[in-house]
Amino acid sequence: MKVLLTGGTGFLGKNVARALVARGYEVRLLARAGSNLAGLPAGDIVRGDVCDAASLRRAAEGCQAILHMAALVKMWVPEREVFDRVNVEGLRAALAASEAVGARLVYTSSFMAIGPTGAPPADESQIHPGHSFRNDYERTKAHADVIAREAAAAGRDVVLLYPGVVYGPGDRTAGNIVVNMIADHLRGRFPGIIGPGDRLWSYAFVDDVAAGHVDALEKGRAGERYLLAGENVSMNDFFRLLGEASGVPAPRLHIPYAAAGALGWMLYAWAELTGMEPLLTHEVVGVFREHWSYTSAKAQRDLGYRTTPLRDGLRRTLDWLRSDAGA
Repeated sequence: MKVLLTGGTGFLGKNVARALVARGYEVRLLARAGSNLAGLPAGDIVRGDVCDAASLRRAAEGCQAILHMAALVKMWVPEREVFDRVNVEGLRAALAASEAVGARLVYTSSFMAIGPTGAPPADESQIHPGHSFRNDYERTKAHADVIAREAAAAGRDVVLLYPGVVYGPGDRTAGNIVVNMIADHLRGRFPGIIGPGDRLWSYAFVDDVAAGHVDALEKGRAGERYLLAGENVSMNDFFRLLGEASGVPAPRLHIPYAAAGALGWMLYAWAELTGMEPLLTHEVVGVFREHWSYTSAKAQRDLGYRTTPLRDGLRRTLDWLRSDAGA
């Protein structure tokens, strides 16, 4: 089977590309000019952009499935409309291309498209309320989720995936948030934990999520939604486990939400004035205020999805970071 992969040059995308090839799929990759192709398996590279619907449609010719993973995963960009063009209009283009060539569409959404939770884990029945967004990424992924669910309800062969907080070996892109945080902590550059550190996040090891994408392609039911999450752990426990694995003590400093939010507002304003990407924004602080706790029981039952314990995933990530590959 030939599969078109968008977003395949990103942190998770490269892992999915390798997982597809390992299962015997012929992968065609849609990539923008200048994209980092290092670490990708040999395959068919087609130049194009999900913001250019015509290029995506041409790339889909002869493919039996499209894995649409392309997304803008950043806390800030100079032009907010870019989030809409990539995350919303990009999905519309992928839906149109899949319909034109009769291909199955596996769409990679995000846990943020479902919305924050309480401490008890949420499942696929949760729908984002559609307001009170913490940032443009959440806003546009929630909007795109509505579009994808509408297509599924109309009978389209669409499978929706919602990865948790993905971490592990791979490119140190903006999307590899956890590994960038770990690297900063190991070098003594992590300033402290925002808030009391009691909020639960669902940490999903990248190899598990990549395998889950291929399983969804093969076994996912049309119109269904699947969470590809992991172990739900507080920030305090995350750094405790990291300390046990690395020998580097957990941060002692906890930065109150109010102080972090005020700093975030100032850095955001400076970014708006100068065009320079900020280190923190008030919107990021808003993310740290919430629980993002999920269960992958449905994916485990229907797809055979497996989760790596956080302790083991952190050890594997640390081994990689300390190798030449992760330097």
